[in-house]
Formats: sequence, structure tokens, C-alpha cells
Amino acid sequence: MALSQTDTQTGFARQLKSWRAARKLSQLELAMTAGVSQRHISFLEVGRAQPSREMVGQLAAALDIPMREQNLLLSAAGFAPVHTETALQDPSMEAVRRALDMMLTHHEPFPATVADRAWNLLQANAAMGRLLALVGDTDALWNRVGPDGERNLLKLVLHPEGLRPYIGNWNEVAAELMARTHREAEITGSVALRELVTVVSDYPGMRPEWTLTQWGYRPAPVLPVRFVRDDLELNVFTTLTTFGTPLDITTDELRVEAYFPADETTDQFLRLLAA
Repeated sequence: MALSQTDTQTGFARQLKSWRAARKLSQLELAMTAGVSQRHISFLEVGRAQPSREMVGQLAAALDIPMREQNLLLSAAGFAPVHTETALQDPSMEAVRRALDMMLTHHEPFPATVADRAWNLLQANAAMGRLLALVGDTDALWNRVGPDGERNLLKLVLHPEGLRPYIGNWNEVAAELMARTHREAEITGSVALRELVTVVSDYPGMRPEWTLTQWGYRPAPVLPVRFVRDDLELNVFTTLTTFGTPLDITTDELRVEAYFPADETTDQFLRLLAA
């Protein structure tokens, strides 16, 4: 059934107001950023005015809305989506794949992964496989945390039968990862991220305060992780890298996580492990 003009106006108005609230902006602040009048913002939010395609783009830019959600906003206003979502294996994504391969390869002998916005693993270098193998059979490890075949990095770290028993500072790591994921779910409005937060929040040992909105929260530039098994202790820190000028939803949502040795012992061990 086709949507009437009233339906599209109502849907757009609701989404615009929701995004403005998520960004904690007043109508006046949004109007000044978008270069329109406060009255026009007010009319758009109550459905008294219908936006043009260009106006939707202006507001999306002012609100820093991700590409996937920009498409939803356009659809709600009655326009066709403008941002494409191309599979990573599509021939047109060869340059992106080559860049990712180079990043993963050049990071050897230290672990690195590529995931989508919802932490689903897309690629990993050999060093990541060697790190996971230290705790036992890798396939069995993944099957315990994702019996449906899904390989999700957040679940891998937080699941009680995943890496949790081998992370010496697990509470610190879990709190930071949950804060980051919860914050990104709020910022992007991603349904997939919200569902992921709900799932992992139900794991045993997870604390309710880790999913509370933390006003003024800023992600730490690096995340220290201490891997411990028997007499072995490895100290690393991780960083997340994103594409600065994405031209497609897929590249907009890619996350490259790189592990770096935090001490000389860990550096030497990871190098010897690759020899």
C-alpha cells in the first residue's frame, strides 16, 4: 500500500524530532546549523511543512546522521534513498578490499580485524587467528558464542564461554565496550546495535549500569586488554579506525580494530608466535 502525503509527513516529522532530541539540540540550534528558520523546523516537526529532498539532506548533515539512517529519513519524507549499500565482495569494492587487505597484512605479526558497525567479523589477519588459538580450538570457541554461525566480536569478548575467562581486566574492558556500543547505538539509531546491546546485556555477570546513558562520555583513545592463560600474560591495547570519506553504506560502517603490544614481553611473544 502506497503511503499518503500525510503518512510521509508524519513519519518524517517523528524521525526529525527524534534525531534532534538524540543530538540534544533545540529547534533554534538545529535551525542555525542547517541554515533555516526556527519556524520552518517547528513546522517540519509537526507536519505542517513538507521538506524538499535538498532540505532533508541539509538537516541530515546538520544532525550528522549516518548514511543508512539518512536513507530512512529520505524514505520517511517520500523520497527514494540516495546512498547505496554494496557488498564488500562486489567487483566495484576492489579498492576497498585491497586497502583492508593491506592494513591487515601490514599489521602482522600483531592481530587486526575488520567488522561492520554491529561488530560482525568480516576479515581478520593470521595474527588474530594465532591469538585466539592460544585459548583452544578456534572453531569451538566461535561455536560457543555464536551457535547460529554468526561471528560477532562483541559477543566473543563478553560471552562467559568466549574470551571472558582469559581477560584479566575483563570488567574494565566490558564496561568500556558496552559504553561505546550503547553510545553508538544512540548516535546512529541503529536497530542492529540496539538488538546487540540487548542480547549481550542478558549475559551472566553483565552490570545494568553499563547500558545507562553516560552524559559527557567520551571513548578512551585506546583500550588496554590483558590476556591471561596459565602462566602466560599478554598486554595489548586496541584502536578502532573508520573510513574518513565513505562513499557507500558498507564503507561507512566498516571498523578496523588493531591490537598493539603494550610491553616488550608481549611484543617479542607475538613476533615469535608468527615465526
